[in-house]
Amino acid sequence: MSILKNLADKSELISKRNIAHYDQNAISYDEGTKDHDVSQNIDALLRAIKTKPPFHILDFGCGPGRDLQAFTKLGHVAIGLEGSKQAAQLAKTKSGCEVFVQDFFNLSLPDNTFDGIFANASLFHIPNKLLPKVLRNLWASLKPNGILFSSNPRGNNEESWYGDRFGSYHNLEGWRSFMTHAQFTEIEHYYRPSGLPIEQQPWLASVWKK
Repeated sequence: MSILKNLADKSELISKRNIAHYDQNAISYDEGTKDHDVSQNIDALLRAIKTKPPFHILDFGCGPGRDLQAFTKLGHVAIGLEGSKQAAQLAKTKSGCEVFVQDFFNLSLPDNTFDGIFANASLFHIPNKLLPKVLRNLWASLKPNGILFSSNPRGNNEESWYGDRFGSYHNLEGWRSFMTHAQFTEIEHYYRPSGLPIEQQPWLASVWKK
C-alpha cells in the first residue's frame, strides 16, 4: 500500500508542477512557439491515416492551439486536450476548436473516436510508471487502424526535473518497448531537426498504428 501511495503522491506532485508551469507561462509559451514549423510532423500523421478525410484528430497536449489551427486550416476536425486551463483557453480562442481540459494522468476520453492523435512534445511529461496506462487510454480512443504520432526529446531512458517540469527521455528502443506493449505497430520514425547530424537532433518522432 505504501508503494502505491508513494506513486500517487509523486504523480500528483508531477502533475501539479507541470500544469502550474504552463498556466504561469501560457502567454510567453504561445509567443515563443507560434512560429515553430512542425509541418513535417503533421504530414507524418496525416499521410499515415488511410480513411477518407476530413479526419477527426485529437491534439494531445495542444498548448495554446498552434497545431489545432493548422489541422483546421487543412479541413480536418480537431479537438484539443490540455492540462493547463490558461493554455486551453488560449487554444479555444485562437482556434475555435473544442478543448478538453484534463490531467494527462487521469484521462476521460471517448472510445473509438479519433482517426489520429497528435502528441507533439507532450507524452514525455508522463513518468514511466504511468505511461502504460496513458497509452492504453489513447489506444482505446482511436478508431480501428487509427494513428498516433509522437515527438519527444530523446535521451537514455532517464527521468528528471527540468526546472518546474518533469520529463522522461527515451531512446528509440525504450520508446518502442512502451508502444509495442500498448499494442501499437510502428509505421516509421525519424529524428528532428531534419538534415543535421544525429547528435544535433534532440527530438525522436514516431508514427504508430492501432
